[in-house]
Amino acid sequence: MYTAQTQIRVRYAETDQMSYVYYGNYAMYFEVARVEAMRSVGFSYREMEEEGVMMPVLESHFRYIKPGKYDELLTIKTRIPSLPGARIRFEYEVFNEHGELITEGWTILTFLKKDNHRPTRPPHNLLALLEGYFQDVGQRD
Repeated sequence: MYTAQTQIRVRYAETDQMSYVYYGNYAMYFEVARVEAMRSVGFSYREMEEEGVMMPVLESHFRYIKPGKYDELLTIKTRIPSLPGARIRFEYEVFNEHGELITEGWTILTFLKKDNHRPTRPPHNLLALLEGYFQDVGQRD
């Protein structure tokens, strides 16, 4: 399993009238965490897209436990639980400054060719970067 973490400070514009993180912003937080997790393993979304592959979100799930608040520094832990096939699953846990779990969820993305929007295998360089994090590299989603 591959794990990474990133931090985001809650900006005023991301809150509602109660100074809580507006629930819809967690999708953006998950995206930031996902991109940073890939960057930390040495993979670039931008380069992948320049090479003709994109990763749209197919599914997303959120469970809100406690509110995130204005100006808090949130820590997002991101996991890739299995080596990707045509799809890749990311799991997230969001913690507040007190280390309390406030939100958790997951997303499933797929690899598509940009020119025809057809499913494709993950880029070889991504698989090479991730394989060492999985005991049984033969198992894929």
